[in-house]
Amino acid sequence: MVIGFLTLEIYLPYSHSLKEKRKTLNSLKDRLKKKYNVAFAELDYQNKWQRSKIGVVSLNNLKRVVENIFHKIILDVEEKIDGEILHQEIQYF
Repeated sequence: MVIGFLTLEIYLPYSHSLKEKRKTLNSLKDRLKKKYNVAFAELDYQNKWQRSKIGVVSLNNLKRVVENIFHKIILDVEEKIDGEILHQEIQYF
């Protein structure tokens, strides 16, 4: 069993309040959970308006399946979110 942990540090330049940031992240969370069946959590920068660090977890018997899911998630976030990914990291357990 392979457990994959993806962290994304995101910059949201057009967010002007915590409420706007939460709305953006909740939309992202709902889309990722529905489309990829992953767990999602905000890990850091909860009190910053324009920055967030999120964690995404997926597991499967094959590492390549988890890698493909994370690759698709990164592309999806880059395409759909009104901001940019500053840093990304993938760990396997």
